[in-house]
Amino acid sequence: MPAPWVFAAVIAAGLAVDQQFQPWGQATVNAAVWSLFLGLAFARRGAERLALFACLAYAWAGELVLSDVLRLYAYREGSVPLFVPPGHALLLLVGTCVAASSWQAALRAVPWIAAPLIAWAAWTGADVSAPWLFALYLFCVRFGPSPALYSAMFALSLAMELYGVWLGNWAWAPYLHNPPLAAGAFYCVLDWMVIATRDAWTRNAARA
Repeated sequence: MPAPWVFAAVIAAGLAVDQQFQPWGQATVNAAVWSLFLGLAFARRGAERLALFACLAYAWAGELVLSDVLRLYAYREGSVPLFVPPGHALLLLVGTCVAASSWQAALRAVPWIAAPLIAWAAWTGADVSAPWLFALYLFCVRFGPSPALYSAMFALSLAMELYGVWLGNWAWAPYLHNPPLAAGAFYCVLDWMVIATRDAWTRNAARA
């Protein structure tokens, strides 16, 4: 598997190309990200392949609900770009590699580093979503099966949100901070669902 920085570079470059090279930029990014995703998925077997396709399905459903139904954020062209759902799977691979690395102490510190920022946002009213999203993140860390992964995704997704919003790929609703400081909680829930699906498949396969 390529090094995690390769996936991070693909995400960063893809967002920039999508934004800066219109009208053909998004079509190019769609083709590139889907090709990479499918290559990674079919190079795997069993539970690893299932996890990638589960992430794809859950991410697509989540994007439709959060963007098209709840209108929490909107993409530049209105609809969810085709590269976004497989892009979530690439970010999950980056987070998985970071969670398994030697950065364990830094990942354990993420809640403590984020807490003062969240408290400031709540106190000043700068981000009305920060307290409940941060609580959701803490719930995942406390009760979920992969605390290190959730903290890695919480940090990585904030970086991606800041970058994508800065480029203009998407924008959050006016009544929310753009982006919400604890938006990573959505990614934590996504990844918990992926892990639960993978583990359930593994248990069923073992019984069979």
